[in-house]
Amino acid sequence: MTTVVIIVAVALVAVCAAAFLYTRQAGGQGMRRRFGPEYDRAVAGHDGDTKAAERELHERLKRHRSLHERPLTPEARAQYSERWTRIEGGFVDAPQQAVAEADVLLAELARDLGFPDGSDFGEQSAALSVHHAEHVNGYRRVHAARQGDDGTEDLREALLEARGLFDVLVSNRTDRPVRRHPHHAEGSGKA
Repeated sequence: MTTVVIIVAVALVAVCAAAFLYTRQAGGQGMRRRFGPEYDRAVAGHDGDTKAAERELHERLKRHRSLHERPLTPEARAQYSERWTRIEGGFVDAPQQAVAEADVLLAELARDLGFPDGSDFGEQSAALSVHHAEHVNGYRRVHAARQGDDGTEDLREALLEARGLFDVLVSNRTDRPVRRHPHHAEGSGKA
């Protein structure tokens, strides 16, 4: 009888251990799937320490998961779209200024949607990474380029990448792409 109890206890411990290991592994895969490139960025930021990166991402989720984006009014959407079109149009003559204006516009747009107000770029970009992990790097690139002395091609690439976040934010989370001005479409050679 004692032998049966011991065997059952050992089997139960083995099943619990296997379940624990599977959930930890699946949790990491879930984080990788949820955050995409942001997961890799966090791991790199922690010198390859995936556990530390996952803790950071879990903290972001806890802080910003309950954030509820507010939809833009049609008027606000139109105003933001017009501003972005002007920024892209001004890129050829003043690339650094266009990137600076894009950085400001993205901060204001995120704030108007219910994200942290942008006075702390790190906090705002962390919140955006929870809800828009695939696109937040464009915002980071524009923010960094605004402060640096990047060449025109780097500024153009940063602005194009930031356009992805702009499109997602201004679309009110619909799958319909934002209508672009034909002179500023990707592939036209202009930002």
